[in-house]
Parts: sequence; structure tokens; C-alpha cells
Amino acid sequence: MSDWPGGRSEDRRQAYGRGSTGAEPEGARAMPHVRRPVPPQQYSPPQGYDGAPVAGGHRVVGQGGPGDGYGRHDGDGYNTGQVYGRGAPNGPGGPGGPGGPGTGGRPPRTTRPDWRKRITVGLVTLLGVLLVVSVGTYFWADSKLRTEVDLSKVKDRPAEGEGTNYLIVGSDSREGLSDEDKKELHTGSADGKRTDSMMILHTGDNGTTMLSLPRDSYVTIPAFTGQKSGKRFPKSTHKLNQAYSDGGPELLAQTIEFNTGLHIDHYAEIGFGGFRNLVDALGGVEMCLDKPLKDRDSGADFKAGCQELNGAQSLAFVRQRHQEADQDLGRMRNQQKFLNTLAKQAASPSTVLNPFRLYPVIGSGLDTLIVDKDMGLFDLMDMFWAMKGVTGGDGKQMTVPIANPNLPTPGDGVAVKWDMTKANQLFGQLKKDEKVTVSDK
Repeated sequence: MSDWPGGRSEDRRQAYGRGSTGAEPEGARAMPHVRRPVPPQQYSPPQGYDGAPVAGGHRVVGQGGPGDGYGRHDGDGYNTGQVYGRGAPNGPGGPGGPGGPGTGGRPPRTTRPDWRKRITVGLVTLLGVLLVVSVGTYFWADSKLRTEVDLSKVKDRPAEGEGTNYLIVGSDSREGLSDEDKKELHTGSADGKRTDSMMILHTGDNGTTMLSLPRDSYVTIPAFTGQKSGKRFPKSTHKLNQAYSDGGPELLAQTIEFNTGLHIDHYAEIGFGGFRNLVDALGGVEMCLDKPLKDRDSGADFKAGCQELNGAQSLAFVRQRHQEADQDLGRMRNQQKFLNTLAKQAASPSTVLNPFRLYPVIGSGLDTLIVDKDMGLFDLMDMFWAMKGVTGGDGKQMTVPIANPNLPTPGDGVAVKWDMTKANQLFGQLKKDEKVTVSDK
């Protein structure tokens, strides 16, 4: 009598392993054969992955079906007792199937991110944005330059020397000021324009020199033709400020060239309104004063010590002179001191790296800055950085050597007389771009 339940023959063993002739698998001996019918509603004919029934009623190893995960079933729904674990070898959950032990139960490994490529793309994008912003800023700023001075009109010019000479002028122009502004700034309402300060900024291979020229300097004004009258005026001797009043920037440049022998390469001028707006755009300038200052004419009224000056207060500070023992010379020292602080703040990271501050500063400066026709933005930037360098100690600040600060004149009151021996030596060194050894003391 057969030992197999229900009279199943020994040949039935051939079903194990899909036709294997070997002995029963270990799992079959370890587990008793149990006749377990499958409920009709749970059973369906074995099918392949394409949905077609499998021939012979036997499932292909790796397919799921009734009893999967517990043992093999034959075509009639009886469990054969063979245990394969969680799914068939190549089926879902099987050793070779997706999610099975062969894959560690994880989805297929994806490619690692290419960080080098991502960083490169990010840097290229950033550089592109910076380039677009820089180009846009350049054309925006260039459109604001007021190239109104034509140095080609200057007559009898000296030969060009070594290095570059900038003539920087602060004028008392009231352009753009309302009556209320004039009252606040104590500018008065005088007609015409005069200079409040004049400086020659020399840059070259042997350093930078900022040379202040007193506006009351008693100099020779060369012959010229009046801009409005067309009348020809002969050569005369007056205060330097008179040249600007009579013939504007061109005659001022010609007069300075005539008396110094220096070729003026570029011209830059800023008026009262532009100066005030520039300081306000910076958020004020901090000044430290050794003594209190009070001047009714300029409106200056400051205590001793460090304090922040707004645009109107800053203008009053650089214009006051009546409390200075040497009047105009003392005012020039204050102007140089103020420029030191102004240049440092304008070039500080808090300004340069902050577009909400940088653009108003650039706009305020350029709106009222008057330059010569050959001066471009790069020339202006070179001038500014040279000023910043010399005011920061990388260069020399001085006044033209003075022989007499209180020279009586026939018709111009008290003027300033240059020490021509030292002055000519200084001008010669600047013209040849030599190291300046002359002292203004």
C-alpha cells in the first residue's frame, strides 16, 4: 500500500524541482503532506506573466499564486508540501526577483549626483548674472555723465608730461537748489559761479599726489576771449578764482597750466547740491573735531568730538573758514580731512557690497558731476580710487608752497603768494612723474 495520502504514487515526487530525479527536498521531508483544498473563489488557473495559462497545470517557478509564500501547489489546488519561502526564486519577493534577498529588499541603486557639474553650472550662472548686472550698471552710469567741458578749447597748452593730472573743482554752483535749499545751506543767491576748492590729483609710477591750490592764489591769467561778450581780454594778474568766474572751466584749466607748466588731462567739478546729495546718499559722514566750530556765514555749528554730519552740515564744514587762523589755508586742510573720510566710506564694503546704498551714491554723484568730454567711466574710477589711496596714506597730500598767505594787492584785497622756488621744483617733479621731495612747510 502506498505511503502517500489519497493513493498518490511515488512518481508524484517528480514534480519537485520541476522534473528533478533526485530525492525529495529537505523541506518536503520536514513538513507533512497536508491535503488542503483551496476555496473556489480564491483559485484561478495558473498563469504566466503575460496572463496565459501555464501548460500542465503547473506554475512556472517565480509566479505568485494560491499558496505562494507557503508551498508549491499542483494544478488541482493541493499543497505539495514544498516550501520556498516568501515567493518563488525569480518572482516578486524571491531571491532573484524584485525586492527579494538578492537585492536586499531595496529599489535599484540610482546614479550619484554629479556635484562637480552642479557647482560648475552654478558658477557659470552666477558669473553670467554678474556680467549682465555689471554691463547694465556701466551703461546706466555712463548715461549720467555730464561731459560739458571741452579742454580742446584751451589755448597754448604745455606738452603732456608723464602720468595723469586731474583738475578737481568744488564750485559754489546753486544749480538745482530751491530758495528753501539756499536758505538751509547758507549759499546766498549770488549770480555766476565761483570755485570753493581746487586740487590737482597726479597719478603715476612714483605714487599719487593731491595738491591743493588756494582759490585766493595770486596768479597770472592769460589773455582770453569772453564767453558771452566775445571781447578779448589781455593777460592780467588776479586771484585764481577770477579765472573761473571770467571764463569757466576752460579758462581755469588754461590759467593753472600757464602757472604750473602741468598739462591737465581731465577735469571734474561738483556743485553745492551734488555735494550735499552725495553725503546724504552715503548716510552721512562721521567727523572727529578737535575743537568746536561755529561760523555764521557757512552755517557751521559743531561741538568738539566725533559726530555724524549730514549733507547740509558737511557742506557747512568744508566751507567755513572764519575760525581758521589762516582763513583759506585752514579751510583747505578741513576739506582734505573731510575728503579722507568721504573716500573711505564711499569705498567701504558696507557701501560697495550693498546695492541699495551703492546705486544711490553713484546716482547722486553723477547727477551733478561735470567732467570733460574725453573722460569716461574708467577714467572717473581711476580718479576716485587714486583719491581713496592718497587719503588713506598711499600717497601725498599737500598745498602748493606758500611764501605769503596775506599778500596785499592793488585791487583784489588780500591774496596768497606762492613760494615760486619750491613751487617750480614741485611742478617739475610732477611733470616728470618723479618722487615728490618738496615740502609745503
